Amino acid sequence: MAQEDVFKKLVAHCKEYGFVFQSSEIYDGLGAVYDYGQLGVELKNNIKTFWYDAMVKLNENVVGLDSAIFMHPTTWKASGHVDAFNDPLIDNKDSKKRYRADVLIEDLIQKIEAKIEKEVAKAKKRFGESFDEDQFKSTNPRVLANQEKIDAIHARFTKALNDNDLEELKQIIVDNEVVCPISGTKNWTDVRQFNLMFGTEMGSTADGASKIYLRPETAQGIFVNFLNVQKTGRMKIPFGIAQIGKAFRNEIVARQFIFRMREFEQMEMQFFVRPGEEMKWFEYWKEFRMKWHKSLGMGDDNYRFHDHEKLAHYANAATDIEYRMPFGFKEVEGIHSRTDFDLSQHQEYSGKKLQYFDPELNESYVPYVIETSIGVDRTFLSMMAGAYTEEEVADSKGKKEMRVVLKLPAVLAPVKMAVLPLLKKDGLPEKAREIVDQLKLDYNLQYDEKDSIGKRYRRQDAIGTPFCITVDHQTLEDNTVTIRYRDTMEQERVNIDNLEAILDEKVSKKHLYKGLVK
Repeated sequence: MAQEDVFKKLVAHCKEYGFVFQSSEIYDGLGAVYDYGQLGVELKNNIKTFWYDAMVKLNENVVGLDSAIFMHPTTWKASGHVDAFNDPLIDNKDSKKRYRADVLIEDLIQKIEAKIEKEVAKAKKRFGESFDEDQFKSTNPRVLANQEKIDAIHARFTKALNDNDLEELKQIIVDNEVVCPISGTKNWTDVRQFNLMFGTEMGSTADGASKIYLRPETAQGIFVNFLNVQKTGRMKIPFGIAQIGKAFRNEIVARQFIFRMREFEQMEMQFFVRPGEEMKWFEYWKEFRMKWHKSLGMGDDNYRFHDHEKLAHYANAATDIEYRMPFGFKEVEGIHSRTDFDLSQHQEYSGKKLQYFDPELNESYVPYVIETSIGVDRTFLSMMAGAYTEEEVADSKGKKEMRVVLKLPAVLAPVKMAVLPLLKKDGLPEKAREIVDQLKLDYNLQYDEKDSIGKRYRRQDAIGTPFCITVDHQTLEDNTVTIRYRDTMEQERVNIDNLEAILDEKVSKKHLYKGLVK
């Protein structure tokens, strides 16, 4: 099945089962804004909890913060967002649609990469176990030609971005005959910059109102609270401040479902270090964050680092952690060495000293910062994409049917277990309710008695429930139930008194946390 079709199915699945809804859908929706449904909010909260615990509980020198969305407008002047937070946009004159020029070029490169992957897949199928992929890529004329084309485009693209050369960005699009996905034409406007911040006003009257912004990132709330946290928490460098919060960007070319939205949620940590030690900590957090992602169980091969060739004006090192989405490898987290830019800027604009007195060095300095910034929504999408599976299985009569299952990690699944009475009579629902009452304070669970047991299993598979507890007539005789395991569909008979211990073992986050601790 084409990856585009998989993505369409995934989006439909999110709507059908209550994970994600279009915002204001009854009014035909609001573009690039989404609501998380009853199951989506559970998964999203589980992701946030796992991130926060991994950053704060597992690191004694990292603490939390929850800063306000509204900030003094000078904050964004100091950070550079007022003058430099722009995207390069280009319009197609025929379709009247607007695109990000850099995204069009990135998509072009991905299409050529897909041609290489197709050639490799064909050769692998032809030669079988004797196939040497590295040798094939280094000798096949079609692969070499496509790679040469990628390298040439990439070199021009990188230089244009670094030089802020908007004319060259358009020329790359023209030279490579990039067409509008809607009109199919190459009738492009010039590339121009567009600021992404949402502006609003604060004040009781129009004359007395002041211009403020919805924050485009959560990091600045950490920087302006650096001294507050450091002094009240008696923090010693190196230390970090972590927070989870909403951010807002006026994305003109918002697309790919919840991957790029106008209202989104970030999980960020700013780690303050001595100048000169930033690269050591940059490598440390790169390793730690990649381990966190891989611990989710979505496949180690689906993650990779992508080092930035164009660095932001404030950075001296930057890399992305990318995940293999249905539409290609895409960024889910950025790790940046931001130098002392942020604190120095806020010190200059506020007139307040934002320095740390280091008792070991007996001197004061503006700390350098290592940032880890991860999108909650993108992580959510990567997990849904990695978990969504279609399997052909046999029903109770041996007939083949398709099973849709979300193979989410048990510890993060929205519903941990479903309690299912085999029949709606003979005291089975009452016994099942007893089990629900026994376990509901410790686990998010569902009780379901509607339809056949097979249909109920399929419903739970589709929402990612790892365990189904079935209550039958034998339960009334010997106090045992059947546990059905989602991924294998195997069943095991256990005593009700042992259920809590069994489930504790299988859904405990401790296993994930231990993998992150050296």
